[in-house]
Amino acid sequence: MAYDRRIELMTGDITSLAVDAIVNAANPSLLGGGGVDGAIHRAAGPGLLAECRKLGGCKTGEAKLTAGHNLPARHVIHTVGPVWRGGSGGEEALLALCYRASLGLAATQRLRSIAFPAISTGVYGFPRPRACALAVDETHRFLLKDGTMERVIFISFDDETEALYRRALGLD
Repeated sequence: MAYDRRIELMTGDITSLAVDAIVNAANPSLLGGGGVDGAIHRAAGPGLLAECRKLGGCKTGEAKLTAGHNLPARHVIHTVGPVWRGGSGGEEALLALCYRASLGLAATQRLRSIAFPAISTGVYGFPRPRACALAVDETHRFLLKDGTMERVIFISFDDETEALYRRALGLD
């Protein structure tokens, strides 16, 4: 697979990015939690929680859109990744759905830039090497069909995860 120049890698804080949408690795309630989810809710302020209360939650593999509220990002796309249970419960297919649903929602809203955390790799326990490779693969497939997305950022909390994305993109 050839590296798509619309894909960027960085290590840092997803809540600081001025993009059309950041993706929240949310829990099914959409009412905040730990990790990326908690950080996004804290940075966005109480308006995000109020808007999420109206959405009625979100199923694993689906995605829902809210405003960015106090974030530099205009929108938040909330997606619920699978909890890793050893790999025999369809976890990879569900994680792939998270990326397809998030990118599809962004495209229908005519968003041109999106940033993803490493969905399901925190407390949900999805193995990071598999998750990063799957994220790159699904994004690459989407970009082959979609010419409107100008920028997809995989933002990592640490250098190790960024290195996994680099490997998946063939940049090492």
